[in-house]
Amino acid sequence: MSRSSDVSDQTSPPAPDGIERFGYKQELKRSLGFADLLIYGLIFMVPIAPFGIFGSVFNASGGMVALAYAIGMVAMAFTALSYAQMARAFPMAGSVYTYAGRGIGAPVGFLAGWAILLDYVLVPSLLYLVASTAMASIVPAVPIWAWLIGFVLLNTVVNYFGIQMTAKTNRIMLVAELIVLAIFLVIGIGALIQGKGGGDPLSPLFDVSTFSWPLIFGATSVAVLSFLGFDGISMLAEESREDGRRLGRSMVYALGLAGLLFVTQTWVAALLTPDRDRLLAEGDAAGSAFYDTAAFAGGPWLGVLTAVATAVAWGFANSLVAQAATSRLLFAMGRDGQLPRVLGRVHPTRKVPVNAIFLVAGISLALGLFMSTLKDGITPLSTLVNFGAMCAFLVLHVSVVVHYLIRKRSRNWWAHLVAPAIGFVILVFVVVNAQVAAQRLGFAWFGIGVIVLIGSYLLGRKPTLATEQDAKEVA
Repeated sequence: MSRSSDVSDQTSPPAPDGIERFGYKQELKRSLGFADLLIYGLIFMVPIAPFGIFGSVFNASGGMVALAYAIGMVAMAFTALSYAQMARAFPMAGSVYTYAGRGIGAPVGFLAGWAILLDYVLVPSLLYLVASTAMASIVPAVPIWAWLIGFVLLNTVVNYFGIQMTAKTNRIMLVAELIVLAIFLVIGIGALIQGKGGGDPLSPLFDVSTFSWPLIFGATSVAVLSFLGFDGISMLAEESREDGRRLGRSMVYALGLAGLLFVTQTWVAALLTPDRDRLLAEGDAAGSAFYDTAAFAGGPWLGVLTAVATAVAWGFANSLVAQAATSRLLFAMGRDGQLPRVLGRVHPTRKVPVNAIFLVAGISLALGLFMSTLKDGITPLSTLVNFGAMCAFLVLHVSVVVHYLIRKRSRNWWAHLVAPAIGFVILVFVVVNAQVAAQRLGFAWFGIGVIVLIGSYLLGRKPTLATEQDAKEVA
């Protein structure tokens, strides 16, 4: 049965949404409350995420960086609502893989899981690379590869010692990030009051001289990188003490809080950008636009502070939860036999998917080291991460309609038709306006998934999921 504190505690009451009715055993440790889930989502998204990609989004949006983030928040809000609906129906690890597989069918679930693997497997490597590059620029004596190895080892150790260790670390890191953000906002707003800012105060939200929908949606396809992570909460469904309704609510709340922080900080930074015309014309190849803006507003010390905070937030806090979420996805697919079953093994005392954790660490290390040897390894990684997530989210919206409206004959038209349809349409515009390279590589990855699926059928190993009939064997 599900446990509220320790799976071996025979006196603990069952969790509200036990997974036994779906044919699974409760193996992971249920120890996370609503606050833990909310903090996990915020850390995964990183409250100061725009620090690292501000220059890229500013350039891509024609200076309307706050608008790009606002549209990204709206798009992700509809996606969060769909996540909340499916989390209530299927309170299990696996995210879109589980929801599409059970909402539509096992083969669709495999393809959705394959698509979001492009996000989850690559995102730790991206985070480690961004953080290591930032730290190497601050401390040139230590090479990028050394920082990368250090970050991977540290996060693997924390995740190995259990989800409670990860949750405690998340609380500390969230407070630290919010303090840095508060310092920037106070100094930045003070600088604007003193007249340091330039241009129309509304230009970060709308600039008639540069506005076009393809431009904004193209910029949004980059900005949504900052929002990826609220969905990671769904990966912890089997380690949560909350029912599916509150699990879904934590995703919506985390997204809303993060979105408000993103729009606010990018609006302030956009008004303080010291060389707007150069940034629009040449972009931000060095990735230092935000730090330069912070230094302009408050002095060199603020530029260094924001750079260090970004490195630690991306390389430790964010990648820590990314590794945890990715390992749960691999665990869910391995448990169902859609990936090697060895990935479904849970440590007998730590109650974590230990093999999946180590595999994610190995992939992150190898890919991060390889991409660090390229001239610009960050850009292709970030575009692929975004593309994989957007495609998986499209399937998620379809899953809501199929499961609730068609199968369950729901008449909640807003939650089960209108909201998913709006979210689907917005994401289609984002995907269509994404970089061509991301589209090609993303569809190539999806094509490989189709080939793997066909091969499974030819070998007589078609994707299947445990059913409520299988629950009798678990009881």
